[in-house]
Amino acid sequence: MKVLIGCEYSGKVRQAFRNKGHDAWSCDIIPSDDNSPFHIQDDIMNQLNNGWDMMICFPPCTHLCVSGARWFKDKIPEQNEALNFVKTLLSCNIPKIVLENPVGIISTRIRKPDQIIQPYEFGHAETKKTCLWLKGVPKLNITDNVYKEMMQLPKKLRNRIHYMPNTKNRGKDRSETFTGIANAMADQWG
Repeated sequence: MKVLIGCEYSGKVRQAFRNKGHDAWSCDIIPSDDNSPFHIQDDIMNQLNNGWDMMICFPPCTHLCVSGARWFKDKIPEQNEALNFVKTLLSCNIPKIVLENPVGIISTRIRKPDQIIQPYEFGHAETKKTCLWLKGVPKLNITDNVYKEMMQLPKKLRNRIHYMPNTKNRGKDRSETFTGIANAMADQWG
């Protein structure tokens, strides 16, 4: 299967699909973290009509997620641009589409997500509520629920993403896909 992993620079989802034998490519406007030859450094809009069987996309959440709600009134043009980007991705002519984003305005301005997942459902003892909009693929099945173990941890560990310090790379670090989720995607949708 020819798979486009959009707005991904970590390479985790791309590599999970490649490990399963798929012709998977990541695409982002920035270089990949792993310097893979299977990364296309380009605007994803230039890649949508290249015969993909599946696209999994992680559009930037900067202007979309509720964690930035206190600034919504000051960034209406940016939100509209981000929402139009999401609409284009969801409506492109690719048979299987998955769009991932945190809880935010996509749910109220476009449509509700088909599924909400947590890292602790895929073997990672932390929280990060993540929405999935699906076309042509089933909901992800939970693979390794470690909720009970996670709840034994201090709050700052299980909510590590929320408590990340405000550094230059905070946004990038917060957006990285968990390996357990990437593997579940490749195992179940590949």
